[in-house]
Amino acid sequence: MGTSWSAMLVDPPANCQAAIEDGLARIIDQMSNWEADSAISRFNRTPVGDWMTLPPDMLTVLRAGLGMARLSNGAFDPAIGALVDQWGFGPAARPRPAPLIDSAPWQAIELDGDEARRIAHVALDFSGIAKGFAVDAMAAGLRALGVANFLIEIGGELRGDGVKPDMQPWWVDVEPPPGLAIPVLRIALCGLSVATSGDYRRFRMEGDARLSHSIDPARGAPIPQGVASVTVLHEHAMLADAWATTITVMGPAQGMALATRHALPARLVLRTDDGAQEYMTPALTRMLE
Repeated sequence: MGTSWSAMLVDPPANCQAAIEDGLARIIDQMSNWEADSAISRFNRTPVGDWMTLPPDMLTVLRAGLGMARLSNGAFDPAIGALVDQWGFGPAARPRPAPLIDSAPWQAIELDGDEARRIAHVALDFSGIAKGFAVDAMAAGLRALGVANFLIEIGGELRGDGVKPDMQPWWVDVEPPPGLAIPVLRIALCGLSVATSGDYRRFRMEGDARLSHSIDPARGAPIPQGVASVTVLHEHAMLADAWATTITVMGPAQGMALATRHALPARLVLRTDDGAQEYMTPALTRMLE
């Protein structure tokens, strides 16, 4: 996934690190667009119309991604790989044009049991959801090894279970985007995950414009400058990750309204000419009281 991971564990067994690394390697083998032989890369090369049997983890993430696409009316799109490549954020050596299709990319993916196929020239890209899934998978693996108290992190997405050795919860600080003067968001993670999407994490400059890696499927282009970060808390890191991506694309009005309707604890930070503007959902406000 091209990122780092860390884990703070209470009384871990001796084989814990090897088990974690094996689990992450399995996810990379299935869902990394940067690995030519991964399952997702092989799927993206299958002839249009041909079915492919998907490995279980990839199938889980694809189903979740398509569900989020339906819920968000396409603001989240797990089949946006061609647009990611077009704007220079994919594994292609240089940007390349995305093929023209008649519908949203996610609508060109069909599922039948454990098989999937493309009905148009689209490409899967799980960059807005896979890290969260990996956090969930790592947490499940630790629990299977008998580890009940831990704080884990993959590429900035975190989950805490149980308590620290001093019986205190796992407190984490969500730092503000660089250069913006807003308070640190301090959260206790106990059976809870937090994911943040930010325009400062991965971008490239084109003239004076900062091009975010977050692509708006409706525009076929990076999101307009403005949304600096979105943080979402959820029981499942995969869904926290997907929701953070979704709200980032939808923006403060529509995105935070959707989060509020679904009772999500979420914060959005907007860059303005006057500095930072912070939005919080009622669920997050209650959590912080």
